[in-house]
Amino acid sequence: MSVSAGQGPGVSAPTAWVTGSGFPVSLPLCTGVAVYALLLALGARLLNDPDVYWHIAVGRWIVEHRAFPHVDTFSATVAGAPWIAKEWVSQLLLAGAHAVAGWSGVVIIAAFAIACAFALLAYFLLRKLAPVPALTLLCAGFVLASTHFLARPHALALPLMVVWAGVLINAVDHRRAPPFALIPVMTLWANLHGSFTLGLALVAPLAVEAWWNAGEARRETALRWIGFAILALIAACLTPYGWEPILVAWRILGLGQVLSIISEWRPQDFSRIGGFEMCLLLGLGFALYRGIVLPPLRIAMLIGLLHLALSQARHADVFGLLAPLLLAQPLARQLGAAEASGASSSRQSSGLARAAAAASLIGLTFAFASTSKWAPRAQISPVAAVAAIKAHNAEPLLNDYDFGGYLIYAGVKPFIDGRTDQLYGEAFMVRHERAVMLQNVGDFVRLLDDYGINATLLNRATPAVGLLDRMGEWQRVYADDIAVVHVRRAPVR
Repeated sequence: MSVSAGQGPGVSAPTAWVTGSGFPVSLPLCTGVAVYALLLALGARLLNDPDVYWHIAVGRWIVEHRAFPHVDTFSATVAGAPWIAKEWVSQLLLAGAHAVAGWSGVVIIAAFAIACAFALLAYFLLRKLAPVPALTLLCAGFVLASTHFLARPHALALPLMVVWAGVLINAVDHRRAPPFALIPVMTLWANLHGSFTLGLALVAPLAVEAWWNAGEARRETALRWIGFAILALIAACLTPYGWEPILVAWRILGLGQVLSIISEWRPQDFSRIGGFEMCLLLGLGFALYRGIVLPPLRIAMLIGLLHLALSQARHADVFGLLAPLLLAQPLARQLGAAEASGASSSRQSSGLARAAAAASLIGLTFAFASTSKWAPRAQISPVAAVAAIKAHNAEPLLNDYDFGGYLIYAGVKPFIDGRTDQLYGEAFMVRHERAVMLQNVGDFVRLLDDYGINATLLNRATPAVGLLDRMGEWQRVYADDIAVVHVRRAPVR
């Protein structure tokens, strides 16, 4: 088997090929198929988040009402409060996939999007780096990002993030103007997921680097990048809600103590060695051993992405996908650049390679979908407990945070769910957390009365369960290994 790689502005296709099978197969294509197969094999893990439930429910609501929500209609506590479905395209896609193929459809669409993101990452890396360092960065990126592989809107937006960053970084590396044909990507991204604000933020440091490297053409370069930035900002506002999704993204910074309550918003946990820490340590050791040198602005951007990933675990995928793009050109000068190659025979064979890849994807999809019983894990799916609540017709209810998504999916109005960033806010969630954890027993009792709670749906390990068992006005009506249901003996009217 032989491997070759090519580079240069004139190369119009990925230029690293595996040729041992009778026809050349591009490494980006192989990467996409391999990642897709691996994610299908781990399919159930993509559903290990309660938010997938309410995203599907919102998509259904949009289809049923043929409108975009502007106020909350799903909760019992803040109904009517301002709220927007800023990720409406992703929610429609997830709801559509679920309607067509159940949970298999949700897994497939998320796995395909993530696989596309890594195939695109391979494409950009192999245009600059030799195959070995490129594939090393790919593997490191996969390990770094893997903790946030979930069937949620951010996964569907990952390919757009890679395209956006990859094209802009290429423009800087080759001292070209940013292509205005990239602008529609921002509009789609802005309707898929709130991470589009990161795409907007990337324009500024990349524009500064392009201006710094432009020499005598700095004025013209600055004007082009400023024009691109203005158009990108306008494109980001082409949503059903105008520029409001941009403001929502900034509100997350003001959530304060909430960031320490929700697991994915907490800082990285280094109490045990994991994949994230291993990649950082190995990368640091290699950089020290080889004396890797990066331009100052690339160092600044890399540190910024690393700070995001360290401060909030959910940004690990951003670091895993964007850091290799920032490193590719500097590393190519020190570890080996991609070699120029003629591609006439490759172009003739690429159609066959793509057909083989498509056949592989279809085969993998049917093989896994027909043999796997994918579904969200039982710990976030209190099916029997919710049936008991419905049987007792006991509402409003107080629920654990992780049960909120399933309640919306099941047509029951929750006390709280995963929409904290723009709906419930810091004070509400902190009070809920302290109450059910009995950090303030008196406030737990007041909470039940303040909101006229007639039923509770709590994880059996939640401290408040034991207190409710001892309160005479409450009766335990259902319990299993997942959840416990209490109802008030004399319902509040």
